[in-house]
Amino acid sequence: MSAQQLADRALLNLGRGLKESGYRFITPTPLTHERVFRRFSTPVAMNLRDVFGWSMPFDNDLLPEAFREELQQAGVIEKHDALWRSSVRWSSLGDLLFAHSPYPTVAADAVFFGPDSYRFAQVIEAYLQQRFEPLKRAVDIGCGAGVGALVVAHARHDAEVLAVDINPRALRLTAVNAELAGLANVSVYQSDVLTSVEGEFDLIVANPPYMNDDRQRAYRHGGGALGEQLSVRIGGESLGRLAVGGSLLLYTGVAMVAGGDPFLDAVKPLLASDAYGWTYRELDPDVFGEELDKPGYERVERIAVVVLTVTRLR
Repeated sequence: MSAQQLADRALLNLGRGLKESGYRFITPTPLTHERVFRRFSTPVAMNLRDVFGWSMPFDNDLLPEAFREELQQAGVIEKHDALWRSSVRWSSLGDLLFAHSPYPTVAADAVFFGPDSYRFAQVIEAYLQQRFEPLKRAVDIGCGAGVGALVVAHARHDAEVLAVDINPRALRLTAVNAELAGLANVSVYQSDVLTSVEGEFDLIVANPPYMNDDRQRAYRHGGGALGEQLSVRIGGESLGRLAVGGSLLLYTGVAMVAGGDPFLDAVKPLLASDAYGWTYRELDPDVFGEELDKPGYERVERIAVVVLTVTRLR
């Protein structure tokens, strides 16, 4: 077994142990997390939720020595001066548990999970409750921690579900999360959108990054003038890969300018064909308002969360 496989096995065992202990943690926005941290002069973990949820440092006594050494050798925890920190975070979504990057998510290959993940899951669950046709093949584009893929696979055990991302760390965490959930119908592939996978899909889901990030971190930066570029690209490249009766669920954020919606303006020409039926709605009119103070957002009035649903009719 390779070092990476050993590390992934240690992470999986950790996840199993957390589930058996009744661990639950709902992940807030980074701004809320920061506010909670301000309550402590020096945050130090008192329990496992503090370690693996709030990403607090912890001392030697919190974990048994043998367990601590196993996690250290696997790279799951790291020593920082006299204290330890976890290099992963665990978040609950219904009955599922997801490993992802710790707070703060500063690394270029960070794998994000947060309030968008919960809303994205709700969009998929609502769609699946209304879809009575068989779902043979689905794909989660830019899977991150695997939220879309696992929600689909959990609801439709007979479906073949692909999870694709350009980030190898995201694929590793998705694979661990799928195994932890007991979902044998999820497969991971490194792919730039759909370039490395073939065929048509009955369902395509995506929750791409939609910010204009000055550090261009993959989990945040959507490209284009205001973070819309990747979302537009996913929309365009997904339409030709839908099976008849198949749907695209594209959950994203839009920087609204002067009352206008630049994302909708960009995708409308792609949807002009009568081969597609589509709906578009705002789920939340105002998220991440703190971003408006940053360079590049001078003309933006608000950032809205939207969902574009497209179905191939013929």
